[in-house]
Amino acid sequence: MQLLRRIMAEEQPGITAALEAALAEMPPQTAGAAAHLLRAGGKRLRPLLTLLWGRVCGLSHDDLYRLGAAVEMLHAATLLHDDVLDGADMRRGRPAAHLVFGLTESVLAGDAMLAKALLMVSDLGDARLTACISRAVMHTAEGESAELAALRRLDVCQEDYLAMITGKTAWMLRAACELGTLRAGADDTVVRASARFGLDLGVAFQLVDDCLDFSPSEETGKPRGGDLREGKATPPVLLYFAALSPDQRQAFAAGFETGNIAGPELERVCREIYERGYAREARTLAEERLDAAAAGLAGLPPCPELTALREMCEYIRNRSA
Repeated sequence: MQLLRRIMAEEQPGITAALEAALAEMPPQTAGAAAHLLRAGGKRLRPLLTLLWGRVCGLSHDDLYRLGAAVEMLHAATLLHDDVLDGADMRRGRPAAHLVFGLTESVLAGDAMLAKALLMVSDLGDARLTACISRAVMHTAEGESAELAALRRLDVCQEDYLAMITGKTAWMLRAACELGTLRAGADDTVVRASARFGLDLGVAFQLVDDCLDFSPSEETGKPRGGDLREGKATPPVLLYFAALSPDQRQAFAAGFETGNIAGPELERVCREIYERGYAREARTLAEERLDAAAAGLAGLPPCPELTALREMCEYIRNRSA
């Protein structure tokens, strides 16, 4: 993954400059909370995907940075809203924006970031770009809504769960890829390939994230069991639940559905999910989607950026934090 890491390092200044330019164009009343989150860092995978796909298609224009920044702004907007809904205390090692700026201010900052991102895309004057990013916003909202409806429920089937994370996570990665190819004027075959790659990569990314929630905190640098505490029936939780005895299932369901799994009990369940291999087993779902994403790159003209996209699949496959 040396090529991907080199490109990631080389592109960070351009991505950061595009984000700072977008922040400077936002209303001062909302820019503070937006900057608080964006300047806390992050992997910046979404703008990098826009850059890589645009360059696979031969485009190297600075428009790619602005398009990538727009997708990152949308992603950050969802994080601001998520932290308010979840009552989160921390985000990227900093106090959550709503604790610093207030609940109302954070929600409005998220709204402003969403609007600014859409404006950045529409300014380029291509209706296809605007339609692409608008569909991503719609599907992301749909996925987030489905997740809220599924909280503290243990009857979520795998098909419904995959549909939910396709909405809340994968559609934004799909848009990041597709925007690059659309701006480059690629033919429909390549645009469709970028869209499929983004969806598969996004689903895999979320599945790996779900599994890492049960890894020891000293390995990930994050509090263990956040999803379980919030009542999210992710694949590792459902595998664990299915393996319990009837009496154990009844007791676990009572705690899960009422939000009473906390403290030592939360740590015990997380440890059992991890040590019994349920997180590792659930991760095979991500492996399948990553294999599909890599296979979908076959037939495209070889170039360093295409190699970096393949390495992106391995980067997500091997994530440990």
